[in-house]
Amino acid sequence: MVQITFIENNGTVHVVEATNGGTVMEAATKHNVPGIDADCGGACACATCHVFVDDDWMGKINPMGTMEESMLDFAEGVKPNSRLSCQITVNEDLDGLVVTIPASQFFFQHIGNQARKSLAMREQCSVTRFF
Repeated sequence: MVQITFIENNGTVHVVEATNGGTVMEAATKHNVPGIDADCGGACACATCHVFVDDDWMGKINPMGTMEESMLDFAEGVKPNSRLSCQITVNEDLDGLVVTIPASQFFFQHIGNQARKSLAMREQCSVTRFF
C-alpha cells in the first residue's frame, strides 16, 4: 500500500492508503476525501477530480496524456502542477505523494449551466437559423 496525502483548500489534511495500480482519484473516493467529486467515475470526462501535485512529485508521476490535457481546459484555477487525479496511476514510487485539492471543482458545471440556459433561450426564440 502507498500513502497519499490530500490537503484541502482550507488546510485540512487527509492521509489515505492507496492500492498499487489504482488511481489517486480511486483512493480519494474510497476514503471519502472532500473536494474530489469524480462525477465521471474516472473516465477522464469531467475534470471534477482536479488536484495540484506538490512540485517535489511532478517528476515521479506518469506523464499527462492529450485527453487529460484537454479536460483540464474545463477545470477551475489550472496551474502548471494541475492534474486530474483519475489519470495518476499509483505505484510504490508515489509512497508519500502530496496533492492539494482546489477550492472548487465546478468550472465545468458552470459552463454546462450556461449552455443549458443558452439552449433554453434558443428554444423560446422563433428564429432558428444561424448564419
